Amino acid sequence: MYRARTRDIEVVVEPFYLEEQSYPEESRYVWGYHIVIENQSSSTVRLTHRYWHITDQSGLVDEVEGPGVVGEQPRLAPGDRYEYSSGCPLDTPSGVMFGHYRMETDEGEAFDVEIPAFSLDSPGLVRVLN
Repeated sequence: MYRARTRDIEVVVEPFYLEEQSYPEESRYVWGYHIVIENQSSSTVRLTHRYWHITDQSGLVDEVEGPGVVGEQPRLAPGDRYEYSSGCPLDTPSGVMFGHYRMETDEGEAFDVEIPAFSLDSPGLVRVLN
């Protein structure tokens, strides 16, 4: 699991490889990821936008942004948590994702909450570190 905390909003990510949707012989690799967002602050916030920076093994970068997550803009009161799952296809057997959520308080203050960088690695992938 990967964790980040910004202004008492915690984001936890757990990625997993989706073998049944992946076709390595066709250079198609798919991962799912489960995210938990927990509001440990004293303010109510609403997730209004998301931004993803996705880099595959060859260095190709894809940026994805848009309103909310999985069609929702959840509102989290103090102590609330929101969970969702989504996925990411790549043309290479590994990659890295990170990003941020744009939050807005009931008072109209907007701020970004970090989504921690997490690794997308195919099972059995041998990594060589320099």
